Amino acid sequence: MESLQNLIADASAKGKGQNAALISFAIYMLFVFALAWLAGRIRSKKEFVSEYFLGSRGLGVWAFALTFAATNTSGGSFMGFPALIYTHGWVLALWIAGYMIVPLVTTGLLAKRLNQVSRKANAVTVPDILRARFGSASVGLVATSLLTFFMFFYLLAQFKGGSVILATLLEDLDFFQSAVTWVASWKGNFFLTQSTEPDYLLCLMLFATTVIVYTTYGGFRAVVWTDVMQGLVMVIGVMVMLVLALSQVGGLSKATEQLAEMKPPQMGTITIQWKSSLKEKLSIQKGTWMHTDDERIVRIANHVVIEPDTPTTPELEVLIQPDPGQKVKNKALNLSEWGRVNITSTLPYARGDGQKGVYVTPPGPSKNEDMGFLSLGMAFSFFVFWAFGGAGQPSNMVRQMAFTDSRVLKRSIVLVSVYYTAIYFPLIIIFCCARVILPGMEIEPDRIMPALARTLSENAGMPWLTGLIVAAPFAAVMSSVDSFLLMVSSGVVRDVYHHHLNPNASEKRVKWLTYIVTAVIGVAAVVAVLNPPQYLQNLIVFATGGLAGCFLMPMALALYWPGITRAGIIAGMLGGCITHLVLYIAGYVIHQEFKVYSFLNIQPFLWDIIGSTFFALLVSKTTKPLDASLIDRFFGKTK
Repeated sequence: MESLQNLIADASAKGKGQNAALISFAIYMLFVFALAWLAGRIRSKKEFVSEYFLGSRGLGVWAFALTFAATNTSGGSFMGFPALIYTHGWVLALWIAGYMIVPLVTTGLLAKRLNQVSRKANAVTVPDILRARFGSASVGLVATSLLTFFMFFYLLAQFKGGSVILATLLEDLDFFQSAVTWVASWKGNFFLTQSTEPDYLLCLMLFATTVIVYTTYGGFRAVVWTDVMQGLVMVIGVMVMLVLALSQVGGLSKATEQLAEMKPPQMGTITIQWKSSLKEKLSIQKGTWMHTDDERIVRIANHVVIEPDTPTTPELEVLIQPDPGQKVKNKALNLSEWGRVNITSTLPYARGDGQKGVYVTPPGPSKNEDMGFLSLGMAFSFFVFWAFGGAGQPSNMVRQMAFTDSRVLKRSIVLVSVYYTAIYFPLIIIFCCARVILPGMEIEPDRIMPALARTLSENAGMPWLTGLIVAAPFAAVMSSVDSFLLMVSSGVVRDVYHHHLNPNASEKRVKWLTYIVTAVIGVAAVVAVLNPPQYLQNLIVFATGGLAGCFLMPMALALYWPGITRAGIIAGMLGGCITHLVLYIAGYVIHQEFKVYSFLNIQPFLWDIIGSTFFALLVSKTTKPLDASLIDRFFGKTK
């Protein structure tokens, strides 16, 4: 029995050298805290509200461009997007193509006018602008409610993403495993943490503490400064991974040739029938490779604990890997001496099963969709979604309120476009190579980024490099969390408390309440994600699409059309929200899972925009217009 457990432990063992990776990663985190401390020192000398939430509107070209880019380059970019590339192949180049013009559309559509109006209104949040523009507290309250609702979903996904990255970085360290054992000893005493994996729980606490502390202490300027640093870390990390990945697969041409020969894997189940009863409990780690009796190779999809005196295991979920390669075969566990491993069921891909070439040609393989991952109609829809959806994100609007002048805006558009090109196209190449370097990651595709970073660094004989490369996705997650955490807290403090509950609140009271609310929202997100959602990327798309549907057209109409009314702007925001929720509810009813319904095979964001625009125009044409004084304030004297 002891030899069997040792054999399984050896088969599931991962690379070492993580102490060096941890040191390099820790150095990075020290720089983050140093920037937050310095930002806090500067902020303490200035007026709190404008400085905390907008950095006193003093962002130059590099600060504005990199904070804008880093916030949009979120955990979805470094975890969800690589997972899609790994799963579906080169077709993701079409899926992300629209992102290259996001800076042009996002900043060109609203930025200049938004900055002008925010200064006239002395606004520091998006609801501030809408409240001043329409002279209505109700408009601001509706905007705050919608923003807080969708932003909270985004926070959940990012908190999980940061925790997964930390767990991947730390999992081989002895002191971390000791800490995990300690967490496991007490987590069962609390109802909320009983079913939470101890390593995930520990990393969630570490991540949450880091981001809540430096966001609460530093405010907007800390977010901007750390975004600038993290934006540079992200692009450097991607460039390093690109060089390492291409060198280790023998170049792009060779990687594409190998990718063209690959067939999609199958999910399935196995049972293990022991030749003699187990005398002790047996643990098999998630990700362990194993030979079956019919000479196929499978990978265990979940951590398995087999109780003593179990002649045959229950069915275990596995990934069945076609053509796994000699390296995988050599490290796969062979249990023929102890029992028989039998495949009991298989679930082939709906599109691409058993076919070569599906990873290098559209529409790409798909587990569930007969039409493949990306049809032509959906490719066009996503092109529009990325370009215009970014313009409707309140997080981007806040940054557009903070740049210094038009010269900064124009130069930033070019800089951000170059930045996105340097991030997203290399990511496609890197994670197409990842299929060659790390087969079988379909069991946990969201972890492909940190897992590949570690593999590339260890293969290159530089394990310390893992910490610096993993800092890139961690930076992406942190830059998103700090921005959205700050936005939600500003909505609660400025738009609910200061404007509705206590308009005469002192600067000191607003300051301390902001600290408290930021921390409370962070803690609430931690509690909500103790048992994380199954569909991380779906949550990100749900939140970003919902925010764009609620705010893009209403904000555009508010900035450029004097004729929109108070009732019209509220109808537009609620119309976009209702359309978005209806499509997701329909998707859940049809698919029995958290999945949106794509009516006419068109990205749902377009239907959100149509619904939002329709209700805003219809209601504005049938309700009382605004007072002339409000229109004169933001559009000049009427003739």
